[in-house]
Amino acid sequence: MELPGGARCDGGDRDCHVGVFQTEEMDLAHRTQERVMMSRRDLTVTRGALVLAGLLLAGYGSTVASAGTQGEPADLPVVAQNRNNDLPATQRFVILPAFTNDAVLDKKTRLVWEKSPQTTSARWSVARRTCVEKSVGGQKGWRLPSLEELASLVDYSVAPPSLALPPGHPFLFVQSAVYWSSTRPGDDPKGAWGVHFGLGGGATFINWAHSVPAWCVHDGMKVDRH
Repeated sequence: MELPGGARCDGGDRDCHVGVFQTEEMDLAHRTQERVMMSRRDLTVTRGALVLAGLLLAGYGSTVASAGTQGEPADLPVVAQNRNNDLPATQRFVILPAFTNDAVLDKKTRLVWEKSPQTTSARWSVARRTCVEKSVGGQKGWRLPSLEELASLVDYSVAPPSLALPPGHPFLFVQSAVYWSSTRPGDDPKGAWGVHFGLGGGATFINWAHSVPAWCVHDGMKVDRH
């Protein structure tokens, strides 16, 4: 008797029927196992696609800089709007006699900056406190600038390794380095954003364990308008 798959049965009918049933059961079990494996593969692919889609939606793979790495400022809304320097530096920046010529008014933002930023490095908490406690030109009320404020000084047309500041600016002792901002990425307890004036003014995430200089700013609301 011919069995499925080309096998033959030379025994009695009962044995042959049993052989047929066993063969069919084995084929059914094999097909069921194949379906299960295909379903698992499909599920794995689906899960992988969902994870990838979630990462893309969350913004991973875009510009999220790790500690001490360079970020692309175009991906930061607060920075992108500061790319147009419509005033030449000689007209934009004014050295203030009211601050004994130690501070500079930026007419574009109405902010007052230290003429000479910090030359020593410090951790974020220390830099923040230093700005709050310091006096420049006999004036108090200084603070660590936000990322937007700090990036407003950047001239993105200046190519590295030159300082990314408008040509003809009056500032002194600006380093080709990262400067702290007060801006943190969300509630991240590990660090804050900075601006690297030696690498094109790119936004850079700095871990709080690192030390970099600070460039303190003063709200210019009470400064005589020029």
